[in-house]
Amino acid sequence: MVETVKVLVTGGAGFIGSAVVRLLVAELGVSVVNVDKMTYAASPAATAGVATDPRYAFFKADICDGAAMRAILAQHRPDAVMHLAAESHVDRSIDSPADFINTNIVGTYTLLQATLEYWRSLDAEAQGRFRFHHVSTDEVYGSLGADGLFTEETPYQPNSPYSASKAGSDHLVRAWHHTFGLPTVTSNCSNNYGPFQFPEKLIPLMIVNGLKGRPLPVYGKGENVRDWLYVEDHARALWTVLTTGKVGETYNVGGHNEMRNLDVVHLICDLLDELRPSGSGSRRSQITFVQDRPGHDARYAIDASKIARDLGWRPKETFATGLRRTVAWYLENEGWWQEILDQKYAGVRLGLAAGKKA
Repeated sequence: MVETVKVLVTGGAGFIGSAVVRLLVAELGVSVVNVDKMTYAASPAATAGVATDPRYAFFKADICDGAAMRAILAQHRPDAVMHLAAESHVDRSIDSPADFINTNIVGTYTLLQATLEYWRSLDAEAQGRFRFHHVSTDEVYGSLGADGLFTEETPYQPNSPYSASKAGSDHLVRAWHHTFGLPTVTSNCSNNYGPFQFPEKLIPLMIVNGLKGRPLPVYGKGENVRDWLYVEDHARALWTVLTTGKVGETYNVGGHNEMRNLDVVHLICDLLDELRPSGSGSRRSQITFVQDRPGHDARYAIDASKIARDLGWRPKETFATGLRRTVAWYLENEGWWQEILDQKYAGVRLGLAAGKKA
């Protein structure tokens, strides 16, 4: 295991990044330098529990700002970089692809260059300990049919501006390892869900709209299949990859929870009916089917046998237990998401404006 005592986390105020920050600081006692641009999806509340911890430092900075990245690395001298900063919502990538190209590709390049310069300044022992962990998505592999699973050897076939930008960043990380020797590891994960997820994504959107009595918009017929991973399980997987993964390798991280989108929405409706009865019948009556988004991949499913076999990681949560925890969290933290609805997001599906009519 690589000894890691200080980690620079990019995007640490985001949904997955903040789960990593909470795990590292509050549970594992690791010092964290959190670098986040604080875009619409960032949440100061997600790291409030560790904000005053002496092992935690925060910088509002853009990974596209090379001078800022170099200065932070030189000042704090981390043992590792965990790169989670990214534009991540497929719908938004359809409406505004430029933001995804800039952050996910140019930003990753800029961060790699700054990190390479920093790594070269270290002594041999520190260079041997150092790791750059790039966090990516299973969407780079494209779309599966009814059978099969994504493995680490699956060819890349990204179908959305988001997944194309993440595929580009994956290739950059690989190149910086093979060309320049930067010690990198990469992980590609399935769909995450859990506390502090911005309510544009399927699960929190259905929870919030269900509570508000609004329509629950499901793309197409709801037949698209995703593999769901509870965010705290993912955070532990990322730490496992960082500290025990083999340099130059890629690890797929999945939750072993394949579900049709419509079935996910049905489960959310049933949990809401149980935990917060509406008095007007089942929330399933709020489901509405809307025009499918363009290029909507039919199915994702991760083969996570490599990380289980080589690194010993397996998810703790089933989809049933994780979804119940998630719905309960949104019920208990209405103030957090209500502020988002009031100030940032109207609770609608995005990514339709650029698509052709069916």
